[in-house]
Amino acid sequence: MSEPRPSDRHDASYPDDTFEEIVDEATQRDPDLAVIEAGSRTLRTHSGQPQGEAVPARPADPETDKALRAVEQELAGRWGETKLEPSVTRIAALMDVLGEPQRAYPSIHITGTNGKTSTARMIEALLNAFELRTGRYTSPHVQSITERISLDGSPIAPERFIETYEDIKPYVEMVDAQQPYRLSFFEVLTGMAYAAFADAPVDVAVVEVGMGGTWDATNVIDSTVAVVTPISLDHTDRLGTTPAEIAGEKSGIIKEGATVILAQQPVDAAQVMLKKAVEVDATVAREGMEFGVTSREIAVGGQLLTLRGLGGEYEDIFLPLYGAHQAHNAAVALSAVEAFFGIGAEQARSLDIDAIRKAFASVLSPGRLEVVRSSPTVVLDAAHNPAGAKAASDGISEAFSFSRLIGVVGTSGDKDVRGLLEAFEPIFAEIVVTQNSTPRAMDADELAAIAVEVFGDDRVQVEPRLDDALEAAITLAEEDDEYAGAGVLVTGSVITVGEARLLLGRG
Repeated sequence: MSEPRPSDRHDASYPDDTFEEIVDEATQRDPDLAVIEAGSRTLRTHSGQPQGEAVPARPADPETDKALRAVEQELAGRWGETKLEPSVTRIAALMDVLGEPQRAYPSIHITGTNGKTSTARMIEALLNAFELRTGRYTSPHVQSITERISLDGSPIAPERFIETYEDIKPYVEMVDAQQPYRLSFFEVLTGMAYAAFADAPVDVAVVEVGMGGTWDATNVIDSTVAVVTPISLDHTDRLGTTPAEIAGEKSGIIKEGATVILAQQPVDAAQVMLKKAVEVDATVAREGMEFGVTSREIAVGGQLLTLRGLGGEYEDIFLPLYGAHQAHNAAVALSAVEAFFGIGAEQARSLDIDAIRKAFASVLSPGRLEVVRSSPTVVLDAAHNPAGAKAASDGISEAFSFSRLIGVVGTSGDKDVRGLLEAFEPIFAEIVVTQNSTPRAMDADELAAIAVEVFGDDRVQVEPRLDDALEAAITLAEEDDEYAGAGVLVTGSVITVGEARLLLGRG
């Protein structure tokens, strides 16, 4: 790596106190300043304040762009994210030859079906507000592969992404040669993230699973905080056909002695999680019991919240995101950060309210009820399963007063497409079905056949090209003075949303 990892440094160049020792020492003093002081004493010279760039454009330098495309092409030649051999054997072997970089920092691990990325972004913002240097690993990306690995709230620079790949490439090839199957696309990216975080170095990593939990490539970390966002049916061919079966797989991120932050769950999924927690002697904090949303009201550009955390109530929290689901994500994120700092178990106090307010006010979550155009208003949402579609539908109905809403929908072929369309049917006046550019995309005509069964033939239009679909939807929204308050919602897949974002000039 370009810099020695913390584990390689001599005492003269790395602080004598570990991060945990600093927190422990500081919390015995001024409780309101303890966390801030702990973070500020951990190599802050390596970074400035978070930049908050959510979705980077392609590199401006042609040579850098060429090199990044070459890396993307090499990664694309591996097993994709939907082709799995369920084990952590290969990623564990890679971590071993890299010197176990994932053990160089504490971490917060996030699983669940919906809300993982938004929750991860909120956790990251909160940690940044207390001057901790963060690494965030999320998937999939909206537009740029570099979004998946973030340092201090901003996607890793393309040059650093390329450098990290080139640094670990010899070790990846070494593991490839020793295993029955080569490392997958996701496994290599996970290795890159863990190595980049150690190289930075970060104070804490915020890590979202790719799929499941037990055998997910990210699950070579021993996180002190395990976060479980709402579980619903998705990836049923790999994770199980009931919430309880899916919860069994996702519970694999709960490690011995950890604190589990459990969002509201189906009863059978909650039972599985609680049983696993008992087995490994983990502490559980449940939404609606130990923490939750006390109140929320619609505000210009988002919502105003009162959250009850593990250490007390936090009032007048402005969150610039729409939908009740994002308020619940905020409660989960806040409690996860409190748990990371030992609040609720070791300490009975609240975090600094001004820092909390500042953090939540800065949160961005691209492609999650994101407004990208006005006249007519065009909203993007990456909902790709029925539960996500229901949350988006409710959020649209609550936050926007459209006189008529046109849907642009392009989905993957392996999803519950009918369930997704049924969730959107009450709010879409008409729907334009399309497809994105990936091989996983459902054929537009096949999608249209299902849409006609849900919406009726007179409400469905087919435009296989996404650019044509966007133009058709905008035309439908603009076609009559009567519909001056009409809008467009683009949804169905993260890929569809990312490609629409580029077409609408946001990339």
